[in-house]
Amino acid sequence: MYIVRNIFKLRFDSFKDVKILLDEAYSKGLLPDVKSARILSGFTGDSYRLIFEEGYDSLAEYENLLTEHINKPTWKKWYEKFKVHVTGNQREILRQVM
Repeated sequence: MYIVRNIFKLRFDSFKDVKILLDEAYSKGLLPDVKSARILSGFTGDSYRLIFEEGYDSLAEYENLLTEHINKPTWKKWYEKFKVHVTGNQREILRQVM
């Protein structure tokens, strides 16, 4: 299994607004339906963080779902509202070995 972590560094004092946007995304089915998924918040380190962690059987599955998902107009509209709260991001792709 492959674990993909999208780590967003949030603007100071934006978490409340981001949480509202996450609730909206969840209720409208805008988040990808994957084998395993978690949304984590990080409040230590160099800034406030929001981490989307998803599991995939293959990198091809990840690429296909990502391409399909980000091309949806409803997701693009939501993402425009979300990204104003972000100061930077990072992506990690990990392979689970045990």
